[in-house]
Amino acid sequence: MTDRTPADFWFDPLCPWAWMTSRWMLEVEKVRPVEVRWHIMSLAVLNENRLDELPEQYAEMLRTRAWGPARVCAAAEQEHGSEVLGPLYTAIGTRFHPQKREQNRDTIVEALTEVGLPAELADAADTDAYDAPLRASHKAGIDLVGQDVGTPVIAVPGADGGQIAFFGPVVTPAPKGEAAARLWDGTLLVASTPGFYEIKRTRDVGPRFD
Repeated sequence: MTDRTPADFWFDPLCPWAWMTSRWMLEVEKVRPVEVRWHIMSLAVLNENRLDELPEQYAEMLRTRAWGPARVCAAAEQEHGSEVLGPLYTAIGTRFHPQKREQNRDTIVEALTEVGLPAELADAADTDAYDAPLRASHKAGIDLVGQDVGTPVIAVPGADGGQIAFFGPVVTPAPKGEAAARLWDGTLLVASTPGFYEIKRTRDVGPRFD
């Protein structure tokens, strides 16, 4: 993998759009010399100081459900190394998104067990014991792109020795094969253009997990 370009990917396991982008990135790994490196970020952290400005249903989700899965991922990384994040994210995300399972402790325990991690890591969902590394990981990603974005954040090495970082892309369904490659090439092209900041249109469909 030493000849592959590292692509750092920050995700919140609760976000269905980050999930779509992550499945696209796994496809990109097959068609371009790219290695995805997974990192945790948190929509709860991102929005903790502006909950009163958000729609009530979304704010309630951030208060009650968003902390737990991110904390469990942070705990798994701290206790078992960063290499467990990718498989754990896949196990949790598959249950939360395509399978539409309950986003609760039982589902998280099942995901932990699938990837060979201790079920006791699920206890981290209800404690702030791993909030410091969670916040540090979140900050590392969000500092690259600013506060006016969400998850995912992707960063790759730039030609000048720095990093090219961006939010998204937001896409559904996740492109496959050559379509995935074209989207990757185009995303890097626009993101590496000096002074480029945004391209966007209104979403008129929800995430498709097929």
